[in-house]
Formats: sequence, structure tokens, C-alpha cells
Amino acid sequence: MGGQGHLSPEELRTLFLFERLDDEQIAWIAENGWVEEFPQGAAVLREGEPATCFYVLLSGTLRMTRSVGGDEVETNRTDHRGVYCGATQFFVQQGDDQRYGASVYAVTDTTFFQLPAKEFAERFRTWFPMPTHLLEGMFFGSRNTQLVIGQRERLLALGALSAGLTHELNNPAAAAVRATASLRERVAGMRHKLALLARHEIEPGLLEKLIDVQEDLVKRVASAPKLSAMEVADREDELTDWLDDHEIGDGWDLASTFVTAGLTAADLDEVNGTVGAEFLNAALRWLGYALETESLMGEIEDSTARISKLLGAAKQYSQMDRAPYQWIDVHDGLDSTLVMLSGKIGDGVRVVKEYDRSLPQVPAYAGELNQVWTNLIDNAVAAMEGRGTLTVRTSAGDDCVTVEIADTGPGIPAENRQRIFEPFFTTKPVGEGTGLGLDISWRIVVNRHHGDLRVRSEPGDTRFQVLLPLTEQPSA
Repeated sequence: MGGQGHLSPEELRTLFLFERLDDEQIAWIAENGWVEEFPQGAAVLREGEPATCFYVLLSGTLRMTRSVGGDEVETNRTDHRGVYCGATQFFVQQGDDQRYGASVYAVTDTTFFQLPAKEFAERFRTWFPMPTHLLEGMFFGSRNTQLVIGQRERLLALGALSAGLTHELNNPAAAAVRATASLRERVAGMRHKLALLARHEIEPGLLEKLIDVQEDLVKRVASAPKLSAMEVADREDELTDWLDDHEIGDGWDLASTFVTAGLTAADLDEVNGTVGAEFLNAALRWLGYALETESLMGEIEDSTARISKLLGAAKQYSQMDRAPYQWIDVHDGLDSTLVMLSGKIGDGVRVVKEYDRSLPQVPAYAGELNQVWTNLIDNAVAAMEGRGTLTVRTSAGDDCVTVEIADTGPGIPAENRQRIFEPFFTTKPVGEGTGLGLDISWRIVVNRHHGDLRVRSEPGDTRFQVLLPLTEQPSA
């Protein structure tokens, strides 16, 4: 690359940025700026380097790129004379730590007019004090608003997740309480029937046989076959007839318990053969209490296991007691997020998991990725308005793991697709969206993890793809 000196005020006025400057201003620009030529393929400036110059394109074609996942992704390409790049936020007083936000390369032999950012900023603030204040206000106001709304959105999301988790915990907790109360009644009934058998002076050997039969039948409860409503009705009629034939009162009540436990008329014949007609009534009722007790204990076990699973999911989701940066299995975060959002997903949305369990672990900030999954799944459910199919898919890519969240909603219009990752852009009605969910997700995936976040959409098939690198990045 090489310099070509300065531009005259007349030449500068042919550029739209400078055409309305007064003579003094244009003279300063002409004196302090210079022309520099870059050959085809040369790097004009690089992302992350100190932002020292403001560039204006005079001739040629440039391309602008951003670093994503270790790769450079082209964001713009133009040959429009007068476009500018480099230290575009020179007017904002942020000290000396401004950095270029993108890299710029010369696609063809390219010529730029350059201005020193620091000196230009001082002169700009002197020339245009009010516009400078307005621009700074917009810059800092937008950034501060984004921070405040982002915090508010996270609090609202946390409240919604807490409410959903409370609702999910309430069901198994209530079931466990009901089962415990019923269990207390059944145990009391068992004690009563055992006393009744004792008063009839049942032989010890016979009682031992009855206990053996009871233990054998109780073991069947856990593996009792699932019957259709018609099969249940037929079995209950069969057992009710058997109990009536053997003069057992309220046989229909016992029949229901026995059918639920998977017993048949042949099993009752076995009990009858063991204890005889004299003790049959008390033995069957004792057996009924034992079977109900086993069923209730199974219900309590299922309920408490569900509570434990929900709490485990909440702990995994919040990454409690875990290092923020770690090697993770992405499926753990996806599963815990689906559990946390199950109340919001509702019964109208079918959840399909297409996991590649052979995927390796990835280095990541697990809690932050859970926020990404939350945003993407929440948006997908909202797009489907509570009806459709939500597909969560994982697969291997080139040196990365790909997570895809797909929905069967109406899709994203083409005119919105280019803007959905912009701060504050939302298609939701006023009051229902802040426009920060996808922006936050983009920053977490791209800036924080050096991955990529992509979207493909058509009516009935919208897919957000998160690409996470398999290797640790220097900034991490």
C-alpha cells in the first residue's frame, strides 16, 4: 500500500460526507486527511485492533467481515464511493480503548481517504456540539436501555420459570400428600384385619402361607399389565361374580383393587385354597389392603422421584455449585430447559427430541447457553401459539456441535429475517417482547463462545441453529 498525498477541498466536496462543510471545516479535513491505496487482497484494518483512523472509500471494492467461531464471516461488500468504515464511533468519548468492530479487506485495488480518529473527534465536537451530544446520548442511552431492559427481561423470565416450576412441583407434591393420607388409612385397616384373623385363632402355619401368598401377589403390582377401559370392566365383572359366589360383601370394591393390581380369578382361587372358606373374607380384605398399600407406596415413590427430577433439572439449569466455564454435554442443558419450560410449552405442543448422543462435550458457559435455549424455545412456542411441533435436534458439524431448535409456526418474513438479531427488534405486540432475546442469544453464542447463530425459515418450518466450537477459544 502507498500514500498519494491529500485531497483538495473541491475534491472532498464530491463526497457526500463533506459536501456541506464550510470553508474552514473543509480546509481542516483537507489538511489533516490523506489518501492511501491498498492493493487487491490487502487488509485495510483488522477487527479488535485500536481504532485509530476513519476511512472513506474513494475507489475500488471493499468487503467487511466479522470473526465468528474462528472463521471470518462476510457482512458487507460494496464499491459505493463515499461509504465509510473504521473508527465510526470516533465522536463518543470512551477514552483510548476504542477498537475496530470489524475487519475490512480490499477486493480490488482500493483507495481510501483517511482521517486520524482522535484529532477528528476533537474537531467534530467543536464544530457540531449539539449533534455530538445527541449522538452520544443515542449511543449511551441505547446501551444503558439495553442493559436495564435485559436485566428486567431476565427477571421476568426467572419469575415465569419459577412459577412454572412451582406449578410442576405442586402436582407430584399434592399426589404424595394424598397417597400418604390414604396409606395411613390402609395401614390402619391392615392392623384391624390382622387382629380379626388373630381373634379367629388362625393356625400359625396357615397365617404363614397366607403371608407367602400375599408377598407373591404384592410383587405383581409393579408389573401389572396396562389394560384398556373395556378390559378393566370385563375383569372387574369377572372378579365381582367370583366374590359374590363366595359370599364376600361389597365385592365390587375389592374387585377394582384386585384388577388394578393385576389379579385374576385364578389368583383368588389360590387364596381360597390356602385359607379356606372360614377365613376367606378376612384374608381377602387383608390382601386388598396390602395391595392398595403397595400401590400407594409406588405412587409416593413416583411423586417424590418426579420432585427430585424437577429439582435436579432446576439445579442443572441454574448451574448451581458449578464452575461457570466447563466442558459440558449440551443435552443436559437442553433437557433441563425443556423441563423448566414444560408449563409454558403446554399440552398443545408436541416435543420431539432428535439427539445424537455420540457428540463430544464442548467448552462452554453452561448457564449462559441455558439462557440461549430458553430464548429460542420460548420464541418457538410463541410463534406456534401453543399448537404445533417443537423439534430439538443435535448433530456434529465441521469442528463444532450443532443444536437446532425447529418449530412449525408461520415462519419469519424475509424482510424481518435480516433484522431479528438486532437489539430491540421484535415482531411481538407492544408489551409482549423487548426485542432483546435474540440479541442476547447472538452475543452469548457469537461473542462469548465464538460460535455462530443462524436461522432458516419458511412457513411451517423455522429453524434456529447454534454452532458451538469443539475446542477452547483464547478469549474463553
